[in-house]
Amino acid sequence: MTADNYRCDVLIATWNVNSLKARLQRVQAWLEDVRPDVVLMQETKMTDKAFPALTFTEMGYESAHFGQGQWNGVAVLSKVGLANPRANFAVGEPDSEARIITADCGGITVVSVYVPNGRALDHEHYQYKLRWLDQLAEHVAAIATPSGNMVVGGDYNIAPADIDVWDAKALEGSTHVSAPERQRLEALARWGLRDIVREQHPEAGIYSWWDYRNGSFHRGWGMRIDLMLVTEGVAKRTTWSVIDRNARKGEQPSDHAPVLIEVSQ
Repeated sequence: MTADNYRCDVLIATWNVNSLKARLQRVQAWLEDVRPDVVLMQETKMTDKAFPALTFTEMGYESAHFGQGQWNGVAVLSKVGLANPRANFAVGEPDSEARIITADCGGITVVSVYVPNGRALDHEHYQYKLRWLDQLAEHVAAIATPSGNMVVGGDYNIAPADIDVWDAKALEGSTHVSAPERQRLEALARWGLRDIVREQHPEAGIYSWWDYRNGSFHRGWGMRIDLMLVTEGVAKRTTWSVIDRNARKGEQPSDHAPVLIEVSQ
């Protein structure tokens, strides 16, 4: 029996890996080091057939993947059981892109999301992003209640507030910080999803994404766009949370860092 069998808490992570094929060894090393119980993954950038499920099985994880090739792709890994995996939205028209997957893991419903980038405020992809977020709100309401046990984690491509970016004025007029995007997050909050990492870390300067260009990581030019939004049943049992900046260091990292919460059982 391993030490993991004695753990009474569930460690849940979300991580946009920015190509699982390119970074599988880094992901494996991180899993071995941190030993999360549940991982919500985004931008796997591979088909379901290419997804390395056997590799994760050998590491003790069940897995479910929703992919489409060289773009997008979301997954759930779990050491605490993985039941009822379902790709795409629970309500409305299915999305043509692989951006959302839901599963039940250790008594918690988890949703891995990769929200569209938006590209520019006058681009059709921005309107797609807003529609996508509206449909996410419908999905959440269809599968859970505000008092229940659910985690909706992933790359939201939205900084919830100006404190979540290194320079609000530099980003004015661009995606990720626009009022309509933030209003969609506020709608999720009104329904009952809580930004548990921000609640536990009210300070400025905590980011989860840094551009590869201009030495942004070392200069601290980041944004907090990878979020763990949780219902009340999870929020009241979340003992701690962290953004693992160390995973952004080294050779050929993802431009995102993992975000983790620990939930007591």
